[in-house]
Amino acid sequence: MNPPEVLVIGSGVMGRGIAKSFAAAGIPSAIYSRNAANVSGVDARVAVLDQLPRAAPTLVIESVPEEKELKFACYAAIESAYAGAPVLASNTSGIDPEALAQPLKHPERFIGMHYFMPADVNTMVEVAPVKATDPAAVDTAVRLLEAAGRNFVRLKRALPGLLINRLQHAILHEAYYLIDEGVATAAEIDRCAREMLAPRMCITGLIEQKDISGLDTHALAQRALVPVLHHGDKPRRALQDLYEAGHLGIKTGKGFYDWSGKDPERVKAEAGRKLSELLAYLKQQR
Repeated sequence: MNPPEVLVIGSGVMGRGIAKSFAAAGIPSAIYSRNAANVSGVDARVAVLDQLPRAAPTLVIESVPEEKELKFACYAAIESAYAGAPVLASNTSGIDPEALAQPLKHPERFIGMHYFMPADVNTMVEVAPVKATDPAAVDTAVRLLEAAGRNFVRLKRALPGLLINRLQHAILHEAYYLIDEGVATAAEIDRCAREMLAPRMCITGLIEQKDISGLDTHALAQRALVPVLHHGDKPRRALQDLYEAGHLGIKTGKGFYDWSGKDPERVKAEAGRKLSELLAYLKQQR
């Protein structure tokens, strides 16, 4: 195999999907894992390595659990091996990229680069520089994303949660409040999301739709609703109680829904298939 141009650190579902997205486009890709012999479910086009390659990859994407110290250890190993040669990207979904850049010797090569599950199907990727990032590092990442056929949004700066997770968690925070208050069930909220919010956003997005419907109506509605929305700064119990009880969703058989008797891999595969078909259809409509 050719030396990898893209190296992914982390062999979980997300890491495997990220590596596959590049390999499927013919870009030499590899996953680095200290337990390479135990890694399974990797696309045949992706190499699995138990040692860092000698030649510096063009792009290294860290996709390990959301623990700062674990990420810092990865960055130290990469900088020791390659002295700032590759672009170093973090797939963090919630940690402030500026905080992750603090201990780096080469912060000018560091960016946030956030994928969404499943990474090999969902084509959207967020790319964001920290204050010290050299714009050339972002250019390199974007070039590889384009070569891999990914859609991307290039943010002006990094902040915790970047763009999409901030929007998503703002909606979920209100949804969990409505569950806690007994206003609606999880299933009822999901039905509204699937049958009204999501289809409309597929056509006009979030903000363009307000231009179409009229900013006068929207501005007046915002004046009435924003003061009564739930803006609390504490996570809602609807989610936290499930987490603390060990009910983690399909992986444990219970979450907001009862998943007992369901095959997790089959459910995920079916969701991925439907998403792939929907994205292909939406692409035809542009």
